[in-house]
Amino acid sequence: MSISLADLRSFVNSELIPLEPTFLQDSFGAILPKLRTLRSEVQRRGWWLPPLPHDYGGQGMPLTEFAAISEELGRTPIGHYTFNCQAPDVGNMELLHMHGNAEQRSRWLRPLAAGEIRSCFAMTEPEHAGSNPVWLDTSAVKDGDDYVINGHKWFTTAADGAAFTIVMAVTNPDAQPHLRASQIIVPLDTPGFKLVRNIKIMGEAGEDWASHAEVRFDNCRVPQSNRIGGEGAGFALAQDRLGPGRIHHCMRWIGICERALELMCRHAASRELAPGTMLGSRQAVQHWIAESRANINAARFMVMDAAHKIEHKGAHAARIEISTIKYFVAGGLQQTLDRAIQAHGALGITDDTPLAWWYRHERGARIYDGADEVHKNVVARQELKKYGVHIRD
Repeated sequence: MSISLADLRSFVNSELIPLEPTFLQDSFGAILPKLRTLRSEVQRRGWWLPPLPHDYGGQGMPLTEFAAISEELGRTPIGHYTFNCQAPDVGNMELLHMHGNAEQRSRWLRPLAAGEIRSCFAMTEPEHAGSNPVWLDTSAVKDGDDYVINGHKWFTTAADGAAFTIVMAVTNPDAQPHLRASQIIVPLDTPGFKLVRNIKIMGEAGEDWASHAEVRFDNCRVPQSNRIGGEGAGFALAQDRLGPGRIHHCMRWIGICERALELMCRHAASRELAPGTMLGSRQAVQHWIAESRANINAARFMVMDAAHKIEHKGAHAARIEISTIKYFVAGGLQQTLDRAIQAHGALGITDDTPLAWWYRHERGARIYDGADEVHKNVVARQELKKYGVHIRD
């Protein structure tokens, strides 16, 4: 591994964690000037963009190696951004690298990989259940050499300040459900694109990269050459994107859990309930610590196993493992954060630690990229097939 995990942890502890109070109490914009300096330093050290190939300025790490890096960066809300491997940009970069044409890679991938621009991904629609990703109303209709796009999306992460979005739009309405949509690049300065609002997440709208937007496409006209891959291939491309993406998410969640456990243990070891009586002396707190440690260790082994299978056999072969880690790690994340907040008492629900921020923003982990219940269905049905039970919706 070209990046020492010890050096990486030292950098996170000394350079990024000290920025958290300003981020939590003020805004993402308040720390952006410092983050730009740190991003330059990360590039200078040769740590930039771990999962992308060297010819795009990255480190070319295999998925299993990047998983370990992602855990370390996940210990702070601003870790992945500083290394330019943050969602949704890293997923868009991998998509463009695998499926983009030469012009798309030159115009969009290279400046994105260099950290000169940001991007977003527009798929979910407020009018339809996100658990049925093939049910979309947003359309892209051919007109000459162009597509004219109309539709309504939300939870378009990081649209605020992005240069372009990749939108899932129906191009083949009469095709089978999984062949109806395509993925199309839309520059955000295209006439007819509108950022309606940054959606408040449990009361916090956020800004810049740290935000989720509601957007509209009103007769947005873009060249057909902006389509990524074949017409009707949007869902297949999304699946390619989501397999490694879930590894990225899950290892980031494990990093959050490690930091939450660290904060819980430090508080338990220093907080006096009475003179000479520490919080950590209480059996309930000890059980929270033990349960969190077991969950984190189990989650890490499961995710690394899934990453190894993706690397060697492909995402389709690892689809059951991918579904399993998604709900297992997301559920463990919520439990660990809840225990850590409870251990901190009233302090835990303030923004004096990152726990409340994570609790607000990572509750969605059990919803996005497929709700937990959907993934549990996938795993259960696969198990039942072994006993001759075949279930269809």
